[in-house]
Formats: sequence, structure tokens, C-alpha cells
Amino acid sequence: MAQKKLLRFAQIKAFPNVLEYPENMQGKWNSFFKNDHPIILELACGRGEYATGLASLYPEKNFIGVDVKGNRMYIGAKKAIDHKQANVAFLRTQIEMIDQYFAPGEVSEIWITFPDPQLRWSKSKKRLTHPRFLRLYRQFLKRDGLIHLKTDSPQLYQFTKLVIELYGLTLVEDTDDAYATDPVKEVLQIKTHYEKLDIAQSKKIHYLQFRLTETIANLDEKLKEITRNDEQ
Repeated sequence: MAQKKLLRFAQIKAFPNVLEYPENMQGKWNSFFKNDHPIILELACGRGEYATGLASLYPEKNFIGVDVKGNRMYIGAKKAIDHKQANVAFLRTQIEMIDQYFAPGEVSEIWITFPDPQLRWSKSKKRLTHPRFLRLYRQFLKRDGLIHLKTDSPQLYQFTKLVIELYGLTLVEDTDDAYATDPVKEVLQIKTHYEKLDIAQSKKIHYLQFRLTETIANLDEKLKEITRNDEQ
């Protein structure tokens, strides 16, 4: 297994659709894609099922899967190459550094699909919908840009709803059981490797769609206190 990982790490270095810790990419993504189409991110993309799946649904948009795990990213990147998906790319970096790679207003939407819910309240700041991350997204997301969360974790779902309410964000869509709707939205039918594992065993897939405010208020201590009381 270790040898397989090393082989994949070596191979993605030659993939034209993978950029590893690139420098000076802010404001240059449309040049990379050779068009002026909207740019959508899949954060903590893993194997890139959503990046490649959405790219098939929306060929008029560009998609970038972001993750630090090159071994997993290899699968999505190779699939995109094999299927000649010119509107898919992958960025290997830590999410904490994401603001270094995009210019203000360069990104139209963000998808967060089945991220690690960081279940211990002491690790809530590592959740990708925590305000510390939302402030990073605000730096490059268009003013009316959308953030999508799809998760099987009731805890992450409720936490994100709390953040939306407490920080006065705009809730666009709230679906407690995405697969109970009829019909199921096409964008929600895409399944990731981690969704199929059913780690949370919650029997429900939760979906939130929201917009950020112009500035993200500093209510983090209040959020911390509420989270600690709710989750302990």
C-alpha cells in the first residue's frame, strides 16, 4: 500500500490538471482553464467525486477539487483526464491556506461534501463551516456566492445551522433528509466514497445552502460557549 501511494504521488506530479502548492495563482485560474467560466471549488475533495460529477453536469463551469491527500486526489484527477474533462482541476494544499490561491471574487461557489465533522467540541474550529474558515472563503468568494454543505453528520449539520443563525448568514436551502425529497435534486445524487461508507450511520443526508455576509462578525467565543454546552 505504501508503494502504491508513492507511485501515485509521483504520477500526479506529471498530471496537467493537478497543481501542488502552486505560487502566484491568484487571479489566474480562468487563464489556466482558458475560458472565463465561473469557478467552483470542492473543498476536502478526497477522490473528487463531486468535482468530476458536477463538471459532467455543468460543462459551462470550471471545477477545482482541493485536498492535501494526493493519494486520494489521484483517483479523481485520473478520471478527469480519462474522460477528457477539461473543466476539472485539482489543487493540492491545506484548506487553511486556501485564501493564498484565489483573488477576491474569483470563486463563484464552494461545495463542502462529507468533510471530517470533527466530532469533539474541542476541535470544532477545525470544522470547515466554522467562522475561521468562512472568513477565509469570504476573501475570494463572490459577494453573492453560494456555499453548499452535504453531510451525513447530524452534529455538523446542526453546528452549521447554528453558525448561519448566530452570524446572520443567509440561509438559502435547508434539507434535513436530501434523499426523501421527490425528485431528488440532480446535484445531490452524486455520491462520494465517504458517503457510501455511511460512517455516521445517521440514515439521513443533510444539505445546507447559504451565503456569507460582507464581513463575518467576531462571535467566536459565544459560539464556543454554545457549542460546548450543546455537545458535552
